[in-house]
Amino acid sequence: MKDDEYYMQAAIILARKGIGYVSPNPLVGALIVKNGRVIGQGYHKRYGENHAEVNAINNAAEDVAGATLYVTLEPCCHQGKTPRCTERIVKSKIRNVVIGSVDSNPLVSCRGIHFLQKRGIKVKTGVLEQECRRLNEVFFHYMETGMPFVTIKYAQTLDGRIAAASGQSQWISSEASRKFAHKLRAEHDAVLIGTGTAINDNPELTVRLVRGRNPLRVVVDSGLKTPLKAKILQNLTAVKTLIATVKSPGNPQYKLIEASGAEVITIKKDGQGKVDLKKLFKTLALRGISSVLVEGGAQIITSTLKNNLACRLVTIIAPKIIGKGIEAVEDLQIRDLNHAQKLSFQKIRRCGPDIIIDSRFR
Repeated sequence: MKDDEYYMQAAIILARKGIGYVSPNPLVGALIVKNGRVIGQGYHKRYGENHAEVNAINNAAEDVAGATLYVTLEPCCHQGKTPRCTERIVKSKIRNVVIGSVDSNPLVSCRGIHFLQKRGIKVKTGVLEQECRRLNEVFFHYMETGMPFVTIKYAQTLDGRIAAASGQSQWISSEASRKFAHKLRAEHDAVLIGTGTAINDNPELTVRLVRGRNPLRVVVDSGLKTPLKAKILQNLTAVKTLIATVKSPGNPQYKLIEASGAEVITIKKDGQGKVDLKKLFKTLALRGISSVLVEGGAQIITSTLKNNLACRLVTIIAPKIIGKGIEAVEDLQIRDLNHAQKLSFQKIRRCGPDIIIDSRFR
């Protein structure tokens, strides 16, 4: 059992190399062990390319017949952008397969395991299962709820302000923390802001300070007030932008924004006459967006929390005090502490002079 856990931990480390490149596919790592030696290893490198099991077999230093395959997620048994991994495993005459977690994709979900077992391969499941599920928390949430995994991220002062009373927010956090924020963008399929942030901060919402792909830029703009000169409406051939509004396609501003090259979609109104965030996130999920990074402002953050749409909260705390200013979260109408939204801290670390608290909603 200890050997199984040792090799599975190594497979998890391999899988993490695909962060930011494989979505909406899961992160998967694989090791092939024969006679107590690792003879092959691989991970899913990029969406649409070979899966981890195939890469491990292709990279093997010797014949894999009779070997044991360690893989963090149940091998696929359906034809997608790549061939079935289960068939390649059988063809390679691997004798044993040790799996970290079962795939909750309804196209797989134990079918891969049964396929292998029916062909005489011994299968063991549940090795470091919680660690493997944590590795793919985005994928599992997306598959099991039909909604994207939503992360809220903001930088604040020690006294809880995301901007001065004047609205100035650049820069509360340090350069090191801004680099971390760009890494977060690269790890999500989409990054989302409200109209106020688009107008006041005029962000590019691209990945520049680290290597990685640019997420889809989403602006929640109920009244279509985003200026045509805004940075998020530039460079649209390289980075896509989607504007979500309650206005109809016949609206003149709707047509002007579309003409700029951005996509505009109409989402039903919520009770306040604004874009219904739940419907918007569902629409994004149906488009294959498995994760969304909410970067602000306060109204969007508050609405996301009110609708219980957030899965993760990343708070960057800068060692600064400014007194009166703008709070990250507005009134959630919670009057009893027993009704407070509860979180669990997953990781707390220093980043330059700042502290980053990475937590999950219970």
